[in-house]
Amino acid sequence: MSVERESLERFLDIQRDALVDAVSGLTDEQARAKLVSSLTTPIALVKHAAAAERSWFQRTISGWGPEQFTGYARGDDASFEVPTDQTLAQVIDEFRQASTVSRELAATHDLDETFPHWRLGDVSMRFIYLHMIRELARHAGHADILVEQLTRPIEP
Repeated sequence: MSVERESLERFLDIQRDALVDAVSGLTDEQARAKLVSSLTTPIALVKHAAAAERSWFQRTISGWGPEQFTGYARGDDASFEVPTDQTLAQVIDEFRQASTVSRELAATHDLDETFPHWRLGDVSMRFIYLHMIRELARHAGHADILVEQLTRPIEP
C-alpha cells in the first residue's frame, strides 16, 4: 500500500472516530436536542454520515442499486431523519457498519480509478477519500459545537 493511500485511509478513519467520539457521551435525549434551525442534531449528524458513506462507496464506487444499499444512500435532508425508536448507540453502530463496508469496497480500487457521479461527472478514488475526510471533519466540528452547547452552559 502506498504512503499516500495509507495516509488518506488513516485521515478518514480519524474523522470517523472524531464524529463518534464527539457524540458518544450524550444521552439519547441530548442526542436528539434541536439547537439550530436546520435538521442538524448530534444523532442526525451520525445518521447523515452513514448515508454519506453509503452514497459515496456503495452507490458511486460500486454502482450498487437501491436494493443493495445497506441503508439510506443519499446526502439530502432525509439522511438526517432518525426514527424515534432508534437510539444513539444504534445510529453509531449503523455508521460503523457503513464505514466497514466502505473500507472493504475502497480497498479494491486504485486511487486514480474514476467513477461516474450523478452531479460531478467522473471522480477519482482519491477525490472520494478527500471529500469524505472534509465532510466528516466538518460534521465532527458541528457535533463538537452542539455537544458543547448541551453539556457546558454559558457562564455569565
